[in-house]
Amino acid sequence: MTTPLGKAQDDALARQAQADDQARTHHLAQAEGALVRVDEVFAGYLPGVNILNGCDLHCSEGELVGIIGPNGAGKSTLLKSLFGLVAIRSGTVTLRGQDITGRKAHQLVALGVGFVPQTNNVFPRLTIEENLQMGLYHDPKAFPERFDYVAELFPALAKRRKQRAGSLSGGERQMVAMGRALMPSPSVLLLDEPSAGLSPALQDEVFIRCRQINSTGVSIIMVEQNARRCLQICDRGYVLDQGRNAYTASGRDLMNDPKVIELYLGTLAKA
Repeated sequence: MTTPLGKAQDDALARQAQADDQARTHHLAQAEGALVRVDEVFAGYLPGVNILNGCDLHCSEGELVGIIGPNGAGKSTLLKSLFGLVAIRSGTVTLRGQDITGRKAHQLVALGVGFVPQTNNVFPRLTIEENLQMGLYHDPKAFPERFDYVAELFPALAKRRKQRAGSLSGGERQMVAMGRALMPSPSVLLLDEPSAGLSPALQDEVFIRCRQINSTGVSIIMVEQNARRCLQICDRGYVLDQGRNAYTASGRDLMNDPKVIELYLGTLAKA
């Protein structure tokens, strides 16, 4: 005999399964021909323990995609899985239709994928210029041209190119990290919480730079804890929860969705 508690649990599981099916159907309808496509990815750090539980995502050419969600939802794990830093146990990742699941980071850079980790993202003992050179270790002859591109986005870096990165502020280091990732001319840039630990003014600066980078034709997939600001600038957003897609829509629609506001944005969205 089923208890009331058991019935409630069964109903919750049925609703979750229905939501997962709807999200999967929507993904399949929208993801065809995408620049980056993630299908039913399961991944984690420890054997037998998954952080991602069937995650789907896609990013089209020239699109800025934001990923938000509660702590522990799998946001950073998703980016690390895309960049070959966390083992994918099942599912696929493709770039322009090519299967890149489980490729090593240096192989992905050569294919046009850039990644900026949240922490330890510069070489502190190297100068700004040397940090940027590290982004083109495989093609040093292209440095002058790519340096001009990065300097146009981040003029302060060009003026201080001989300064050691370790002496920079958190916001300036973030610019160096983003600049280095842009040196190989990536088609897609993965940003892991680029505004983390920065003052509100510097956070705004980072988001402005993200939009500027995107306007040059670089697609961006960005994980952010500053959910409201992320949704303001992104073309589409994903809400991850427990390693699954809870919601996906345009950034504006997610900002105005009552359920998303109640469950994930709270007073931040109303500010």
